[in-house]
Amino acid sequence: MVELSKKILLKVSFDQQLFHKELVKAVNWIQRSDDFQKFRAWCMAEFGHRYPAVLQQVFSN
Repeated sequence: MVELSKKILLKVSFDQQLFHKELVKAVNWIQRSDDFQKFRAWCMAEFGHRYPAVLQQVFSN
């Protein structure tokens, strides 16, 4: 599920609203997984410069 979520986020990263929607879905799927911290780190590294407010909002909830 993590790899699928990464692919989706990369494809929708051109649009902030779509990115936010898909990130929320991904976090809901992955948050109980052992891979959650790795996924969060990947998101911060990949999209932290582009959507820092979105990432902070989604990962703080």
